Amino acid sequence: MYKYDTYDQAMVDARVAEFRDQVRRRLDGSLTEEQFRPLRLMNGLYLQLHAYMLRVAVPYGTLSSAQMRMLGDIADKYDRGYGHFTTRQNIQYNWIKLEDAGDLLADLASVEMHAIQTSGNCIRNISSDQYAGAAAEELVDPRPYAELLRQWSSFHPEFMYLPRKFKIAVIASETDRAAMKLHDIGIKLVKNDAGEIGAQFYVGGGMGRTPMIAPMIREFVPLDQLITYAEACLRVYNRYGRRDNKYKARIKILVHEIGADEYARQAEEEFAHLLGQGVEPPIAELERIKTYFQDPPFEAGAPDTLDRSDPDFALWVDRNCVTHKQPGYISATISLKPVGGIPGDASADQIRLMADLARDYSFDECRVTHAQNIVLPHVRKADLYVLWQKLDAAGLGAANLDRIGDIIACPGLDYCSLANARSIPIAQKISERFAAQEKQDAIGEMKLKISGCINACGHHHAGHIGILGVDKKGVENYQLLLGGSEGEDTSLGKITGPGFDEEGIVDAVEKAADVYLANKQGEERFLDTYRRIGIDPFKEAIYD
Repeated sequence: MYKYDTYDQAMVDARVAEFRDQVRRRLDGSLTEEQFRPLRLMNGLYLQLHAYMLRVAVPYGTLSSAQMRMLGDIADKYDRGYGHFTTRQNIQYNWIKLEDAGDLLADLASVEMHAIQTSGNCIRNISSDQYAGAAAEELVDPRPYAELLRQWSSFHPEFMYLPRKFKIAVIASETDRAAMKLHDIGIKLVKNDAGEIGAQFYVGGGMGRTPMIAPMIREFVPLDQLITYAEACLRVYNRYGRRDNKYKARIKILVHEIGADEYARQAEEEFAHLLGQGVEPPIAELERIKTYFQDPPFEAGAPDTLDRSDPDFALWVDRNCVTHKQPGYISATISLKPVGGIPGDASADQIRLMADLARDYSFDECRVTHAQNIVLPHVRKADLYVLWQKLDAAGLGAANLDRIGDIIACPGLDYCSLANARSIPIAQKISERFAAQEKQDAIGEMKLKISGCINACGHHHAGHIGILGVDKKGVENYQLLLGGSEGEDTSLGKITGPGFDEEGIVDAVEKAADVYLANKQGEERFLDTYRRIGIDPFKEAIYD
């Protein structure tokens, strides 16, 4: 994984010192809250319903064991003993005291971490595939390219004050595990007919109040022009993106209003101009970055079989582990979704345990996923049973990856000042309703996502079943959506009809699952059956 150089460290250290002084001035009254707000947001510090919330950047989801351990220590030292892993592969702390913020950032800086560009109208944390560098089917490891984009975008003077926040994802696999087409820019690394590796650009995706799937803007960009083309895309947006209405300020609105073809034409024009200026970093810089992402020292001839005699272990392997490119190894997902738990939350002790397991069993590396789980990417099959036993003893052994219990949910009205309704209790009740293993087995793959407001931090538009919390005359109300997908078969869910109260939405989810079970053919997923029979049979059962 990437290690800071002297510039990186000096950059974050300087920001910590600067922010300490800003906090001091806020606490002594020299700065009003209105004056302080843009300064704290530049450092990932939000003022929520009950306290300050700090969002920590985890570039492309990759963490060392030392970084993971620090996240656990911070949860104990500055929060209430837990952290919340998010759908952008970051972590948030919900109970931060302003007077502690400088010390917290200094602790992060000591392990090469920060909270810069996790807020504000700038390029946010670059995200990627949680199995990058381990997936059997990937073309190349996408993380060096994500790191190149991170370095280019950090403190980029032209893009620090964009019309609105900006999100980029990079993948290198036919299987899209990063919701690439639902980003402002989605980059897929591909190979052309000549056998050259380059980048396919999708621009103008996003969720929120106006969800859109990004169209492909350019089929192939040579690797030595990757940054230049990304910059061209940003410059067109920065020039013409709306600044008079924040609800229409995202790049998806610009691409939609002028059309993908016209946007692509303007991007090409800007691209040609930039190429003439010679702004692209040399390909040698990409090659330098790649050296930080070389394969760990895998054991040649490691045993490639598993003892599956323990049925609980065998179930967890089937559900939570995926094939590794190296024989004798496997990638294991740690579910942060125990029955009745809060999706994405982990206690300080659990975070430290995961750090220890990454150190001992996964070459000192772990990953945060878009589904608010943790991956140990490089585990020897010979170590897997002992690893699982330790996870299970700590309440981290749930075998529910991509099942109905693997719910994505934002913090909702329990914490967020933007939310209209609670997400957490709904997730907990659905998890408990479908706790029976037989029911989960029958349903199979099911992506269920919950947002507490239209901002869609829970990605409800992209759920096979999505739930959106709204305010209906001062009462929490929940809309049900069906048919969304964040993967390579990207689609947006459709609202079934009138919303429900807290108990009613849980019943509605169960009725939707029952319609699927009554109509599925062969090995169809819920999403496949929905697409085949349409929404009407579901509506009929849900509103009967």
